[in-house]
Amino acid sequence: MVVGLFLLLGIPGLASAQSLAPSEKQKIEALINRVKSLKDAKFVRNGSGYSSDNAARFLKGKWDANAADVKSAKDFIDKVASFSGTSGKPYLIRFKDGKEVKSQEYLLAELKRIESAGP
Repeated sequence: MVVGLFLLLGIPGLASAQSLAPSEKQKIEALINRVKSLKDAKFVRNGSGYSSDNAARFLKGKWDANAADVKSAKDFIDKVASFSGTSGKPYLIRFKDGKEVKSQEYLLAELKRIESAGP
């Protein structure tokens, strides 16, 4: 058993496969839940509007697909939740009153709120 552990630790590349710190994972999940809670808003991706539920599922799937590149909640925002990997266009959140904000701006503000709330 101990020998197996040493072998696993010695395999190149395993260190990069480490999972997120639990607090960072919780922050990302909280950000996705904040998007999901925007019931009167549309998540605009490549010119098309999507419901908050669809947006949350999409972000979770994109996070899962890019997990190796995401080491923090900030990485999640910058690498997953801000722009289309296909078109390069920024994701937008369109509120009920018609106001649009880049998802990156919205999520960074929400991350600050989450972090200031503390554990």
